[in-house]
Amino acid sequence: MIVSRNAAELVTASATAAAGALVCYGSLENGVSWGASGPEPGYFPFYVGCLIILGSAGAAVQALWRGGTGEIFADGENIRTVAAFLLPLIALAALSQWLGLYIAMALYLFFAVWLGAKRTALSAFLIAAITTGVNFVIFEILFTVPLLKGPVLEYFGIY
Repeated sequence: MIVSRNAAELVTASATAAAGALVCYGSLENGVSWGASGPEPGYFPFYVGCLIILGSAGAAVQALWRGGTGEIFADGENIRTVAAFLLPLIALAALSQWLGLYIAMALYLFFAVWLGAKRTALSAFLIAAITTGVNFVIFEILFTVPLLKGPVLEYFGIY
């Protein structure tokens, strides 16, 4: 399978425009105007979403203007490499909903280091445990920003 650069640019521009539109739509729930005490909560995200849409439109216009040059963006080997990186990240996002972010992060790091970087299981475990622990301390204790815990950590009273 071969993907042209022009097709990749158009797909990327469409995806980022959709993300910008989603940001704008979500901001509408919080108000996007200027209130008595300053900007409403959705004011800045709304305009950031508009800038994302504008940038995406510019990228799409450039891709269409340039036309199909025949330049190859990715072939089969490149697509397999990207999939080997992207699919575990999708699994991390999915597992975060059920196991919580910290356990999903530890699993992701363990398997990425063990299988992807081909390190020993012990070093993969240590890297995953230390990195996850440091993230827990930074977000939960220092910044007091609660992230997804999931049922496992809630069972042990870590919430």
